[in-house]
Formats: sequence, C-alpha cells, structure tokens
Amino acid sequence: MTSIRLTEPGRFEIIETGPPNPPGPKEALIRVEHVGLCGTDIHAFHGRQPFFSYPRILGHELGVVVEKTGSEVTAVSPGDRCAVEPYLARPGDRAFARGKTNCSASTQCLGVHVDGGMRPRILMPAEKLHASGILDTRALALTEMLCIGCHAVERARLLGDELVAVVGLGPIGLAAAQFAILKGAKVVLIDVAEERLQMARRIFPEAILLKSEVGVPIGDKWKVELGEFPEVVFECTGNAKSMEKSIELPDYGGRIILVGLCLEDIAFNDPSFHKRELSIISSRNATARNFKEVISQLESGSIHPDRWITHECKAVEFPNVVNDWLQPDSGLLKGMIKFGHPD
Repeated sequence: MTSIRLTEPGRFEIIETGPPNPPGPKEALIRVEHVGLCGTDIHAFHGRQPFFSYPRILGHELGVVVEKTGSEVTAVSPGDRCAVEPYLARPGDRAFARGKTNCSASTQCLGVHVDGGMRPRILMPAEKLHASGILDTRALALTEMLCIGCHAVERARLLGDELVAVVGLGPIGLAAAQFAILKGAKVVLIDVAEERLQMARRIFPEAILLKSEVGVPIGDKWKVELGEFPEVVFECTGNAKSMEKSIELPDYGGRIILVGLCLEDIAFNDPSFHKRELSIISSRNATARNFKEVISQLESGSIHPDRWITHECKAVEFPNVVNDWLQPDSGLLKGMIKFGHPD
C-alpha cells in the first residue's frame, strides 16, 4: 500500500506498507478516503509535538468507508461512510469506566502514539466508527477536528448567555468558537495575525474580532475596546506566554478552558486567581458523544465543510506540497489529503 510517513522532523516520504490483517471479531477493515492535516501533525512535522516519536505514519482526522467487518460487529456494515474516533483506550481505570476514554491512563491517539491513517487501509475497533448516510468522506474527515472544539465547549458547561473569548484562531480555536456560537454565547475572537482574524470573519460574521498586539496586555486592550470582561475564555494557542496572559481575561467567577497544549510550564499570579475565584479546566481529545453531536450538526447544515477546507491534494502529492501549505501567507485553515484507489 502506498502510504505517507513522517520519517523525521521536516521530512515526509512515500513508502510501501503491507496490507492489514483480516478484521477480528470486533474490528472493521476500513478504506481511507480523506485525511485532514491537523495541528498535531504540523507540530510533529516541526519537531514540537509532545508524546511523539519518529518515524510515524500520521493521520487521525479520517473520512473512511467500511470494507469488511468482524463476526461480532453490528453497528456498521460494509459500504458505510464513517468518521473515526481515533482515541484508543482499554479498561483498567476509573476514567475509562466513567466513559472518559479520551483521557484514561491507557488512551493513545491514532497517528500520534501509534501509526495512523495516512495509508489506504487500516484496522479499527468497530466501536470507534461513526457512520453517516448523508455526509461524504471529505466532510467526515472534518469531524475529529470539530469534536475538539465541541468537547472544549462541553467542558465549559456554557449556559448560552455568556460573553466568551476565544484566543488563537487556528482550526481548534475556530472549532471552539463554532460550538460556543451554536450554544448561543456572544463570542469575541482574538489573534495576533490579521489574516487569521479575517478568515474568522468569513466563517463567523456574527462574532466580534479583537487583535492582540505584542507588548500590550490583552486585558488592557479588552478593557479599552470592549469593557466588561468575559465569563469564559478558551485558550487555543498552545503558546505558554499566551496561556499565562489569558488568565488575566476572565471576569470574577470566570473559567478558562486550556485547549492548546505546550511543552513549557505555565505560571500565574495566585492572589489575582483566588480573588476572582477562577476555574482552570483542561480539555483533551473528545468522546463518542461529541462525535455524534458534530455529525448531527454537519448533517443538518449548521456547519458548512467548504468554509473550513482551504487546501486539497492527492496523497502522492502531499510530501511535495506540505511546505507550501505551511507558509505564513498560504491561508491554510484545513488541508485535506485524498487517497486514490486502487493502491
């Protein structure tokens, strides 16, 4: 099978891999049709991804078709188009028993801890497949990315009338904004890059934009331009300094959802934190419940795939175009890789 492997930081290569084994009783053999390029993949490409080793076949944002199923599989059938829940976990701790398969002690992410879906066919536990009779695989490959935002908003427990700030307008920040807006919140989108702010305006014309400036405390700028501070802040940059500064933003009784992940320690002023009785909440991956919600929103037309996908290529072209996609002026929001057949 013609597959794509990240051999070392900065180098993808086309390799040949053997076909998967036949599916076990609870497994499905799936044909990969579309793979979304994720921020995690980009961090790995640049050598900045935690919990990662090389070489690795990346790919966890997948739109697939079921080819064969094991003898005990009933939830999906050959021919079904599916999104893939790429968080692999097994029983053994209370988190798993309570349904937190996204963050149990055994959780591994496809394409990060184990080889992923940048190859024509893989085996998956059938319970990790989420079928749609409406969506094509191109749209289904957006599901996992959107689920990260959906899960972050779920973690925030929005009531629907809050003033919300989203800091960092990459795909994950925009996904968090999407689900905060669907919950009815008033959303302010913050980024240092003008091009990201304008992309956000195109997707969410109803949101308020606030440009962050180097050397200007974001809390000071917010107070001058917007007045009342937000009740909820989604920090989606993955930048330690930005994460520290974002703690200045929430109003009294507010909460901060740390969606982005960084390699450094972060610190904040404890008296200020205690005085406002803030809550800091991390958000990791997503759950099966989030996949069902996102697919429902895509099927209803509440989320439009073409607003998110900015770059596309065939699998064999990807190693030669990825550097162009990652240029600051490329306008990349979501890159989509198409696997051709036969392989």
